[in-house]
Amino acid sequence: FNPETTISFDMPKTDAAKLEVYNVKGQLVKTLFDGTAAFGRNSMIWNGTDNSGSAVTSGVYFYRLTTDGHSETRKMMLMK
Repeated sequence: FNPETTISFDMPKTDAAKLEVYNVKGQLVKTLFDGTAAFGRNSMIWNGTDNSGSAVTSGVYFYRLTTDGHSETRKMMLMK
């Protein structure tokens, strides 16, 4: 993606959720969402910045969605 990407996920019920982006070293880069996600489709936009607002470098990143009793990780690539 370049310069931003939309990460969508479906919630089977309204519940607590956390969506975080990590680099290949496993370091937290950005917390996109940490709160109560509504039932159904939810979407968050990542603009390629870290938690301090600085642009990250091109490369492979992982996003992890964590909900009550479930965790899912997917890979994405930022190309500038």
